[in-house]
Amino acid sequence: MSKTLRRFMSATAMVASFAVAGSAMAADLTLKASHQWPGGKGDARDEMVQIIAKEIAKADVGLEVQVYPGASLFKPKEQWNAMVKGQLDISAFPLDYASGRHPQFSATLMPGLVKNHEHALRLNTSPFMDDIKKIINDAGVVVLSDAWLAGGFASTKSCILGPDTMKGQVTRAAGPAFEQMLAGAGASIASMPSSEIYTAMQTGVLDAANTSSGSFVSYRIYEQVKCLTEPGDHALWFMYEPILMSKRSWDKLNEAQQKALLAAGKKAEEYMTEQAKGLDQKLVDVYKKNGVEVVKMSAEDAAAWREIAKQTSYKNFSDKVPGGDALIEKALAVE
Repeated sequence: MSKTLRRFMSATAMVASFAVAGSAMAADLTLKASHQWPGGKGDARDEMVQIIAKEIAKADVGLEVQVYPGASLFKPKEQWNAMVKGQLDISAFPLDYASGRHPQFSATLMPGLVKNHEHALRLNTSPFMDDIKKIINDAGVVVLSDAWLAGGFASTKSCILGPDTMKGQVTRAAGPAFEQMLAGAGASIASMPSSEIYTAMQTGVLDAANTSSGSFVSYRIYEQVKCLTEPGDHALWFMYEPILMSKRSWDKLNEAQQKALLAAGKKAEEYMTEQAKGLDQKLVDVYKKNGVEVVKMSAEDAAAWREIAKQTSYKNFSDKVPGGDALIEKALAVE
């Protein structure tokens, strides 16, 4: 073999090896996962996303999930549109944040609709949630994991129990249904994502807030408030905060990758199911440790709130949201 021919064959082999390596690299796809909570600090929603990332890495199907916590990639309420457009692949997302585009989503933060953590799990497999997930899917988003979090009230001024204790306080709620109920009790409303509660209280913009047990701890709101109303046996506040994925991103994956994501999502969901109740107790423990007064609503307090909710949130939802009446009926049918 001539020296020229050997050089040609060697060069050809090198080009071929680079082509194979380039092809293998191109097969690897990185998915961007975004959420608003602090990363690496024990927030259960961040942990759900981290579980998905770890499980996908273990599955070895040419996928990687890169997690962007703390609203570092998209602002909290911008994540929905980013998923619909395919600009964001995965998000841990409080669904009611998208109720401006899909008002039916407010049913997933309707005062008193979810009775407790066990009831939330039953709702996941109900016709009510089938309808909600159809709207999610039709909008161009896929559910990877279900998650419900309980929540409570906190105030920089005084303890919130019955509706009369809310009068005159400027408060934040996560969505329209809660805002309507709180306004019905005489509160002034300031709308914002939970990531902005701390600063709003610090600057005097807010007197009080509703949010999840997880967010009350992760955002260190105990540094700003005098009194916490824990979820207790009469939690009015339950919010659906699933792990979602852009359908455009989903459709680009092969079958093995889709199966791996579904399995990872299931594992994350099982984690949250185990954690959910514990988040409520952690909330109480952390706030007491930091000198915040902790109180519980009585059955009478909760009943008085529900009466206001029927006249405000439920009525508005049934009257103004397409299919709202049927959605509420389906949710109430789940014992």
